[in-house]
Amino acid sequence: MRTIEANFDGLVGPTHNYAGLSRGNKASINHAGNAANPRKAALQGLEKMKALSELGFVQGVLAPQERPDIAMLRRLGFTGSDSRVLSDAAQNMPAVLAACCSASSMWTANAATVSPSSDCSDGKVHFTPANLINKFHRSIEHEVTGNILKATFSSPEHFVHHQALPSTDYFGDEGAANHTRFCHEYGEQGVEFFVYGKEAFNPQSTSPQKYPARQSFEASQAIARLHQLSPDKIVFAQQNPAVIDQGVFHNDVIAVGNRNLLFCHEQAFLNQASVYESLRKAYGAQDFHIVEATDQQVSVAQAVGTYLFNSQLLSLDNGGTMIVVPSECKREPAVWSYLQSLVNDSKCPITDLKVFDLRQSMNNGGGPACLRLRVVLNDQELAATNQSCLINDKLFSTISNWINKHYRDQLSEKDLADPLLLTESRAALDELTGILNLGSVYPFQN
Repeated sequence: MRTIEANFDGLVGPTHNYAGLSRGNKASINHAGNAANPRKAALQGLEKMKALSELGFVQGVLAPQERPDIAMLRRLGFTGSDSRVLSDAAQNMPAVLAACCSASSMWTANAATVSPSSDCSDGKVHFTPANLINKFHRSIEHEVTGNILKATFSSPEHFVHHQALPSTDYFGDEGAANHTRFCHEYGEQGVEFFVYGKEAFNPQSTSPQKYPARQSFEASQAIARLHQLSPDKIVFAQQNPAVIDQGVFHNDVIAVGNRNLLFCHEQAFLNQASVYESLRKAYGAQDFHIVEATDQQVSVAQAVGTYLFNSQLLSLDNGGTMIVVPSECKREPAVWSYLQSLVNDSKCPITDLKVFDLRQSMNNGGGPACLRLRVVLNDQELAATNQSCLINDKLFSTISNWINKHYRDQLSEKDLADPLLLTESRAALDELTGILNLGSVYPFQN
């Protein structure tokens, strides 16, 4: 039976804006207050999905969250009509309104942690939505994320859906942005690699000083237990606190992996040599490759500025690996030169390079890897997946038309209190759930 790795990208929502909500994410902070273009953002993401689908990769789409989140604003004490709730929030707590309008669910690398059936002792694919408690605007996502994942992967014969971990900093979980998987073939049992920023129950442990460590060791352990993973096929590693303090808020800003390849910066992990040894031991075979960029080749600042490591590694039929990077990499000479040296090196497993313009997402701090959730599926599991969520020419055209119909081409913070934005967003999402055959996944639909 064939087994593939599918990528499910998050569709950028109608309220995409630059509110600078994410401390520790330099791009998010640096572009705060700028006007955003939701229509362009959504189309840029959709173009990437279509391009990868046309190259033969299985590509899916995940729906965005309902925003503004009126239910959360009501929970915080705002009352009256929806319009009144928005205007009062804008007047009294504009930062909270901005958080309740964030389109950050586009970054589905943070949506959940996924383990394939070949790794789990019950032989099913396991999903755990990330609680994302480190940032308020993201901590309100996981319930609807769970609904969307259940509507996309609904078969109980093949899929298991867990609740998000407890909403406390001790079990802070950022999803697949701090998790990857190594294997010889996708259908074989692999090594699941969990990267954490701190040990929450060990105050004496090393941790960053300037920016928060969002993923806890204890959260990663809990997910490994929930997913019924084999202890000898798990590796836990601590992210280097020094790079977190330089703006590397998730591991996928400094490292990325796929099958038998880890591509990372030399400062990615604490006790890096020991991490490599643990990965090689758990992997077992001799064909495990590590491509490590030195600080002289690419500095941490350059990595953060271009999102070199927030790239996708995609396995090609010819045995090579394609790296998908944002166009910012091409505009930074040192990074572009380094990438050219990789693909021109006959001994390097990275053989092909593809560049995408994702500027609207990048300005808010999310590159190619942020936009996708990787789901390894065998033929039966793929057949059991909601087929209406898989990108093809027809769905691309339908969603393109839907975006052009419903999305604004400019949005700034002052627009977030516009009651028409809420009406437009709900109308768009109600139509989208029909297009993707999701049923009622949003609070306003119930």
